[in-house]
Amino acid sequence: QVQLVESGGGLVQPGGSLRISCVVSGSAFSVYNMAWYRQAPGKRRDLVAQITTGGSTNYADSVKGRFTVSRDNPKNTVHLQMNTLKPEDTAVYTCYAEHGTVHYWGQGTQVTVSS
Repeated sequence: QVQLVESGGGLVQPGGSLRISCVVSGSAFSVYNMAWYRQAPGKRRDLVAQITTGGSTNYADSVKGRFTVSRDNPKNTVHLQMNTLKPEDTAVYTCYAEHGTVHYWGQGTQVTVSS
């Protein structure tokens, strides 16, 4: 049973920072390509950032230069460091894992950016 559990979401002010994390249990973490998605109410789910098994990263244009994705393989954890947060970053952030044809999703963590 592979599970992805996110944590670290919360309420932050515009311009602030937040780090959310995703822990993968039940399987080897190092074999997975990882990604973060986000979805605001009434909107489609968008890819935010991704990191491969080799550590290569890619970001959506809307977060490039502000967000950083990283992975800690010994701790089976992927992080998303979010800086200079804007109200439009408000969404449920969900962790995603891929290994070949196998895909897993976390339950999501709420990030709210508001004064």
